[in-house]
Amino acid sequence: MRTIIFSKIVLSFLCIGLLSCSSDDNGSTTDSVTVPETYEFNRNNQTTVDFSGQSNRILMLTEMGNYIKNQGVAGNQVDVTVLSNMYANENNPFSTTEMNTSGKELKDKTAASKDYFVYFGGGGSTLEQAEVRTFFESQFTDANAASQGNNASENVAGKYQDGTSIRLFAANGLEPQQVLLKGLMGACFMDQIVNNYLSTTVLDEANNKINNSNKVLESGKNYTKMEHLWDEAYGYIYGAGGGKFWDSYINQVNADADFNTVKAEIELAFRKGRAAIVANNYTVRDEQIAIIKARLALVPAVRAVFYLKEGKAKLITDNGAKAFHALSEAYGFIMALRYTNNPTTNAPYFSKAEVDSILSDLTAGTNGLWDVDYLNTKLDELATTIATRFSFTVAQAEIVN
Repeated sequence: MRTIIFSKIVLSFLCIGLLSCSSDDNGSTTDSVTVPETYEFNRNNQTTVDFSGQSNRILMLTEMGNYIKNQGVAGNQVDVTVLSNMYANENNPFSTTEMNTSGKELKDKTAASKDYFVYFGGGGSTLEQAEVRTFFESQFTDANAASQGNNASENVAGKYQDGTSIRLFAANGLEPQQVLLKGLMGACFMDQIVNNYLSTTVLDEANNKINNSNKVLESGKNYTKMEHLWDEAYGYIYGAGGGKFWDSYINQVNADADFNTVKAEIELAFRKGRAAIVANNYTVRDEQIAIIKARLALVPAVRAVFYLKEGKAKLITDNGAKAFHALSEAYGFIMALRYTNNPTTNAPYFSKAEVDSILSDLTAGTNGLWDVDYLNTKLDELATTIATRFSFTVAQAEIVN
C-alpha cells in the first residue's frame, strides 16, 4: 500500500492541488478557487453549511459514553436497554428533544458507507456490517456485567478504582466504554467521512455534478447536494464543537512536533475542497479528498501506537485500571484502521483480516489483557506493525501528549 509521507519531509505533498502553498489559508484566490479563512460559505447572505445530523450523532455517542462512566462511578448497574435505545435512538433516550426527535441514529450509520459496505469496494459486506453492529451491542452487555458490584480480576468482569476514578472492565480486561467510543469513531464517523461523503461515487452520484455546476439547490434548502455531502463529512469531525472525538485526537496528534502539520492540512483541505465545489473545480476537490483521507488515517494509527506503548509502560507498576484503560483505547483505535481509506487504492490501510489479526494478538490467551506481560514483546511488535505501515517510528508516536 502507498504510505503516508510526512509533509515536513516532502513539502510537495502539501502543495498537491494548492498551487500556492503560502497563501491558500489566508482567504486567497488560486486556480479559480477562493479559500476562506474559516469554514464559512454563504449564498444570498445566508449560510449554505448544514451538518446538524452529524452534530447530533457526535452528541449521542458522547451521552452513551457518559452514561456508562456515570453508572460506574455511582455504583449503579448499566442498563443494556438504555444503551440499545441510545444506539438506535428509540424511546427518547437522550437528554435533549432535538436529539430524540432528530430522526438520526448511530446504529444505521455503523459500517454503512457506500464504498465499503454497499458496493463492497473496500471488501465489506452486509454480513460484516451485521457482525460489527452486534459487536458494539455486545459492549452494552459487557458494561452491564462489569457493573454488577464485583471487583475486576482475571475472567471476572467488574470495576477497578484508581483513586477517585472508577472504570468498568469486561472479564477479558477490555473497557467496554473505550472500545465503544473509539470503535464507533471508526466504524461510524471515519467510515462515513472517507468512504461515504468524500467518496466520488457519492459526491458525483446521479446528477449531482451537473446540478452543482448549475447551482441547482436541494428543495427548500440553500445548498446543492454536493455542497451538503461535503459539509456532512466535515461535520463528523467538527460538528459538535469543543474538540470532541476526531477533532480532539487530531489536536493531540498535532501537538507532537513530528506530526504538527496534520491539523492545518486537514482543515485547509476541507475548506479548499468545499470552495472548489462552489467554483465547480472538481480536480481541486478530488485533490483535497486525497489529502483528507491520507492525513485523517494517520490519526488513529498514531494514537493506537501511543496507547499500546503507554499500556505496556503502565503494566510495570499498574496491572489494572490505567494499563487496561490505555490498551482498551489502543484496541478501539486499531479497530478504526479498518475504516481508513488509502486514496491510491480506495481500500483501508489495514484490511479487515489484518485488523482482526492484530486485535486477536492483543487479547490472545485465556484471560485476554490479563495475560499481557510488560516483559513480553507482543505490544512492541504490534506497535511497530502499525507505525511501519504509515512510515513513522514508534518513538515518534510515543511522545504525543
